[in-house]
Amino acid sequence: MKRWLLCFALIPIGLTVALAAPVQKCEICHAKPNFHVVGADSVRVSLHVPPDSLAQSVHPRHECTDCHRDVVEIPHQPGLQRVDCTSCHYIGNLAGAPELPVYDQYRESVHGQAARSGNRKAPLCQNCHGAHNIHPPQSAESPLHRQNIPDLCGRCHLEIYSHYTHSIHGKLLKEGHDSTPTCTDCHGEHTIASPLAPSSQVFSANIPETCGHCHAAETIVGPAGLTTEQVESYTESFHGIASQFGSTTAANCASCHGAHDILPPTDPESLVHPANIPKTCGKCHPQANANWAKGKIHVNAKSPEAGIIYYVASFFKWLTILTLVGLIGNIILDLSKRLLGHRKGNH
Repeated sequence: MKRWLLCFALIPIGLTVALAAPVQKCEICHAKPNFHVVGADSVRVSLHVPPDSLAQSVHPRHECTDCHRDVVEIPHQPGLQRVDCTSCHYIGNLAGAPELPVYDQYRESVHGQAARSGNRKAPLCQNCHGAHNIHPPQSAESPLHRQNIPDLCGRCHLEIYSHYTHSIHGKLLKEGHDSTPTCTDCHGEHTIASPLAPSSQVFSANIPETCGHCHAAETIVGPAGLTTEQVESYTESFHGIASQFGSTTAANCASCHGAHDILPPTDPESLVHPANIPKTCGKCHPQANANWAKGKIHVNAKSPEAGIIYYVASFFKWLTILTLVGLIGNIILDLSKRLLGHRKGNH
């Protein structure tokens, strides 16, 4: 009887050992800090996986072989396939994974297309989200946390990363202003498209709307000492109207302010610093000179601060209104006269 009781008592322990065995076997090699391979391009690739990575991730109950499904024995065969996250992450999955269309979006993105074409350097899910130590994007440990996104994208986009970190956006983000735009706010996340694609958030015709997400929001730009009138004034300008009618050559926000290297107008390196205006405008207008920097750039014709533009616009607005009122009044008087004459004729 005691033997049977002992057997039953050991069942939970046996199950625990059995479940832990796959991870423990993998850790024989992968827990070693110096465990690595040398790739085809002679680059040393670390295969070290900290033992507590999975336990502290969003996948604490997963085993190594849940993702590395082609591992059937230990030691395993070389040349394992890349992990396919869609084995769990798809709409209608039974694994309890989030049901989002992100994989379909990724497939059509510039990164997904590069991966499908065989580009081994194209980022996959694990390159951005992490592999064994995946954390929620809200966690400061996640590479997808707002403060970490520039560093994440900068792993591949080195030159752009350098420009961004020195820009006003990069500096504000580093200071802890979480409302400051990062890479994904402008380019998107799983839907990143080429800037030449009309579907891209940074396609020339879409840039005013993309920038307007922040610069038209008083709660975002107000604390930085900016106003939202720049968006409206651009929309009503010649450039803005041309862009709305489909022009892909009309100047947009990035044409003048820059893209990743945006700086305040007071910075001598800024594209819209008064000393640089002739060169900036000269990209489209060869006749641009120092006089172009003397006037206000974002002119709001509805504000008296616009000077003569405001008064001319107001004059023509009221002229139009009074002309229409006069025409309508004249029509009403004419109809009244005709109606009265018609009644008198009947008598």
